[in-house]
Amino acid sequence: MTKALITWGGWDGHEPDKVAALFAGWLREAGMEVQVTDSLSCLDDVAALKAVDLIVPVWTMSKIEKEQALNACAAVASGVGIAGCHGGMCDAFRENVDWQFMTGAQWVAHPGNDGVRYGVRMTSTDPLVAGVADFEVATEQYYLHVDPAVKVHAVCDFPVVAGPHSVNGPVAMPVVFTKGYGAGRVYYNALGHKADVIGDGPAAELMRRGLSWAARKG
Repeated sequence: MTKALITWGGWDGHEPDKVAALFAGWLREAGMEVQVTDSLSCLDDVAALKAVDLIVPVWTMSKIEKEQALNACAAVASGVGIAGCHGGMCDAFRENVDWQFMTGAQWVAHPGNDGVRYGVRMTSTDPLVAGVADFEVATEQYYLHVDPAVKVHAVCDFPVVAGPHSVNGPVAMPVVFTKGYGAGRVYYNALGHKADVIGDGPAAELMRRGLSWAARKG
């Protein structure tokens, strides 16, 4: 049976407990065995990490021990998948560049904060987004520093909210991307400021597909 490890914590504003429970439900519906923990101690044992098929981090603005991050990197490089959303994966550990190198991006800004209305546009023909129409959301619009090696599947357009960044003109910011890290698969979706943002509709469908893809079930 495919095994998934969900670990959650950090900033409460992102509702990590609710997001973790949402993901756990989806993964169990997909037939996976799911372990859920609110501690990073699950990253202490690299051999145990390599025995799972999928790691799902739901942490924001937290701190990770160097060895824990290196263990996670080693597990993914060995073939374990990793998938996450919003700040729960790409604003998890701001001080750890190993984590950022593996996950493929780091949050740096969300002009306008929460409640910005913007469009999400599909940009690839990959099965991860096939059949999902472009859609609108009203939530934080993440500006990310992104690994140029990622494969982008959906984008949003900046600027929507004016600011000092506006002088640079329009840019297409990745919302959904994938990348490889050694033998492992990495999936990221920038949506998910609150559990309800990613809980249903196209955002949920994209996230469900990404979790399965990273676990090599899709």
